[in-house]
Amino acid sequence: MMVGSVDEVLAEAVAVPEDMPEVINDLDISEENITCVQNRQDYIEKIEKRVREYKPKLLNPMRPGKKLLVLDIDYTLFDHRSVGQNGLELMRPYLHHFLVSAYEDYDLAIWSATSMKWIEEKMRLLGVTSNPNYNICFYVDSLAMIRIDAPNYGVVEVKPLGVIWGKYSHYTSKNTIMFDDLRRNFLMNPQNGLKIKAFRNAHENRDTDVELLKLAVYLKDIAVLQDLSKLRHSKWENYRKGGY
Repeated sequence: MMVGSVDEVLAEAVAVPEDMPEVINDLDISEENITCVQNRQDYIEKIEKRVREYKPKLLNPMRPGKKLLVLDIDYTLFDHRSVGQNGLELMRPYLHHFLVSAYEDYDLAIWSATSMKWIEEKMRLLGVTSNPNYNICFYVDSLAMIRIDAPNYGVVEVKPLGVIWGKYSHYTSKNTIMFDDLRRNFLMNPQNGLKIKAFRNAHENRDTDVELLKLAVYLKDIAVLQDLSKLRHSKWENYRKGGY
């Protein structure tokens, strides 16, 4: 939450919006307990319905030959719970460096479990939409998510990449990677998800957090591969000999 000299719009943007989907189970799911649910017919039908009815907010052209990087916002790019005078104080370190680097090899998309209004506002506050050195292709909001029953965890909302793949067929499991601080968000496509360390307590951690700096190098390393789904992204720090 923002306080001080910041305007009301900024304060609202980092608060939990009223239209945010209900969090049915706030416990994250460990890698060991990820169960393959992606082939269940009822979930496939939900995805097909989203493909037919949901419209991502298109911002910039998709570029032939580029892979796709799908990014969460809260706790991935931005600490939305801490107190600050402006969005930059709560922005994850090296965000713009990371996006500039990733943009060389990947189309960029944002998928947040909030409404489109708050995605747009947060991207504005972080200076993402006004940066001339990269472009975001499209935004996806909570309306594209589906509800599934995760064994041992109950009903959860997830971000099925199949919605994007169904809308834009040149993106597939082979050329897509998603970053999110919650592993459950990619239960429908675990082979394409990378659980990023959550960026919390921005004032305490912004001088030492180098996650995006290291992940920029990882993305560069794997950009040459033909099939990203064959990687074990949970071990990304060991992909390069000696680590990142």
